Amino acid sequence: MTSNWAHLKTWGFWQDALLVAVVIFAIFALKGILNNILIRTIKHNTRIQHAFTSFINWAAYNGIFLFLLIYFSKTKWLFQAFFTIGEVKISVFLIVIAYLIISLANRLSKTLNHFLLPTVYERYHLDRGVRFTLERIFHYIIMVIAVIISLTTVGIDLSALTVFAGVVGVGIGFGMQNIASNFISGLIILFERPIKVGDRIIVNDVIGDVEKINMRATIIRTIENEHIIMPNSYFLEEQVVNRSYSDPRLRLTIPVGVAYGTDVHQVKQLLESVAEDIQQTTESVLKEPKAFVNFTGFGESSLDFELFIWISNPEEVIRIRSDINFRIHDKLQKHEIEIPFPQRDLHLRSVAKDAVDWKK
Repeated sequence: MTSNWAHLKTWGFWQDALLVAVVIFAIFALKGILNNILIRTIKHNTRIQHAFTSFINWAAYNGIFLFLLIYFSKTKWLFQAFFTIGEVKISVFLIVIAYLIISLANRLSKTLNHFLLPTVYERYHLDRGVRFTLERIFHYIIMVIAVIISLTTVGIDLSALTVFAGVVGVGIGFGMQNIASNFISGLIILFERPIKVGDRIIVNDVIGDVEKINMRATIIRTIENEHIIMPNSYFLEEQVVNRSYSDPRLRLTIPVGVAYGTDVHQVKQLLESVAEDIQQTTESVLKEPKAFVNFTGFGESSLDFELFIWISNPEEVIRIRSDINFRIHDKLQKHEIEIPFPQRDLHLRSVAKDAVDWKK
């Protein structure tokens, strides 16, 4: 009798395992069929294709998870309460339901931001900073709505969280004030946009590009490809140079020194010719405003000039400056104009007398 009962239990286990395997196989097969139909149907728009593919993959994996949850819904541990909020008993089942709602919202947010909105951005020619701001705003709105829906779905009255919110408020006032400050600063940066993604900025004499604006900190990639993580509040409290703010054009100042006795008018003509040459060969160098040669004055060992030239892309500063310096050097050397270096004359007095005294 006992052996027959054990046999039945074993048979029931294998029935469950077989059913679960069949369902999982069917879900994966359906996923593959839908993806193939999608690829054949939507060939002209890869973004929409990727958006639906991403959603189908999410639905497949979470569908398996939901099936297992429903299939084993009679188990006691699934509905056993761990703690209570108000009159609601929080169990594994409620946590899983809330997770599925938030996970769906996160997937919708990613699909919207990565696959659907870029089409709108390209149509209206929105810059990279505006795109990032809109992506963050849509993501925050969707996730906040998802959290509210998940809480109400599992039966939690939001008014019951007022005490918890009060405790969190006290915590923010003491231990989390920096985090709260950086979070609010991040929102202000996204809306007011003193800096935006893609801007070239100078922070603490370090030049870098804004890579990402997170909830707490902003990621800056330097020209040496190093990453600086700056708290968001820094950009509202400290002085930051933004080379891309409003007008991305930038004026380069190239200092040049020539030897005394050089024809200054010839130097001016040569520097202007260098500006004209690089304007013709380099797209980032602007013809308007016009290049200007400034005779700054008389230095200790040189006649000092400055070549002012405008560029359209701040990210090209280093390359263009180097190119101009090469051209100026070659041009001055070709016309045999000397580029001096600082010199010092040392005068020695009474050397012979001091040498005689030393021998004695």
